[in-house]
Amino acid sequence: MSIERIVFAVAGAFVLISAILAATLSPLWLWFTGFVGLNLLQSAFTGFCPLAVILKRLGKEPGPAF
Repeated sequence: MSIERIVFAVAGAFVLISAILAATLSPLWLWFTGFVGLNLLQSAFTGFCPLAVILKRLGKEPGPAF
């Protein structure tokens, strides 16, 4: 798997998990959902993604976006 696919999978999982937690436990979990969305938005404009940096250092192969 390339870095992009891992980043998208992790972001999608975080959004789903936090939405489920918000629906079942506390609406405060929506702050985490917003944080993930904001991070995806800023990475679209800047090209910087903390998870992509970590994955590069771990030796994962980058794709065209990161």
